[in-house]
Amino acid sequence: MEVVLASANPHKAAEIQAILAAATPGLVVRPRPPEVPEVEEDAPDLVGNARLKAVALTEATGLPAVADDTGLEVDALGGAPGVFSARWAGEGATYADNVAKLLAELARHPGAPRTARFRTVAICRFPDGREVVAEGSCPGTVPLAADGAGGFGYDPVFVPDEGDGRTFAESPDLKARLSHRARAFRALAAELSLLG
Repeated sequence: MEVVLASANPHKAAEIQAILAAATPGLVVRPRPPEVPEVEEDAPDLVGNARLKAVALTEATGLPAVADDTGLEVDALGGAPGVFSARWAGEGATYADNVAKLLAELARHPGAPRTARFRTVAICRFPDGREVVAEGSCPGTVPLAADGAGGFGYDPVFVPDEGDGRTFAESPDLKARLSHRARAFRALAAELSLLG
């Protein structure tokens, strides 16, 4: 099977490609064509945003498209930033801007639990309209300060419950095993393998 990747984020694309290659031998994953414009992610939830991207890439390429959307849901913030995670500090915000805003918002809630979860919805959309949807989540906590130089996004401020106390940014191997994205795309790969 041949699919095209919807993500234009090079960090995310590399993670997804590695997960799918390990989980689905023989699957050919094409990068997002550079001429396909960015998709406005204006759906109210992760499933809707993943679907918008998958549909756009399927229509542009005529190939099945694999897309995802991810959110960090922090309990003390009522589930924020959630679907707005990538642009929480505003349009054009950097990873560091989003992390700084998260820590500042949590500082306004001293004593509140710092529990959170990363959640990813992954979709493979076919040209005939069929789609396969999978989800992965990873519970954890947000530490008082960022730590680690690896990863991207909120990785420096997420400590998975199933880990050893390090953030995802401190331990890429831990992230590769436990992350929301790894779980979602391994589940998607399993579903795709059933299609033959």
